[in-house]
Amino acid sequence: MNKQIIQTENAPATIGPYSQAVKVGSLLFISGQIPLDPATGNLVHGGIEAETHRVMKNLAAILLAAGLNLENVVKTTIFLINMDEFAQVNAVYASYFTCNFPARETVEVSRLPKNVTVEISAIASDLVS
Repeated sequence: MNKQIIQTENAPATIGPYSQAVKVGSLLFISGQIPLDPATGNLVHGGIEAETHRVMKNLAAILLAAGLNLENVVKTTIFLINMDEFAQVNAVYASYFTCNFPARETVEVSRLPKNVTVEISAIASDLVS
């Protein structure tokens, strides 16, 4: 199987030696997205809800670049620096995934890139409709 690199200007440029996403066969592996505005490269501020919305928009832009959408997502991982913000993150997340939910885990971590409060990665499949 060939490995295809997915890259879009509608999501933040990578900040290290990795790809926004990699497609292998029917699976798309999306690197963790943080609340960076792709237009400015700046971090989005305004609280955990605004930051989570930006992360979800970044994920959606990468999916679109691969010819997919949020309905194709089969697995996500949410990283939080404060599990006390889980309810707010979950509410925003639920506004993007409304049925046939992907599998998921949420993990509290001590620190994230650029000292953000939330990061989400995803796996999608083009076999899901």
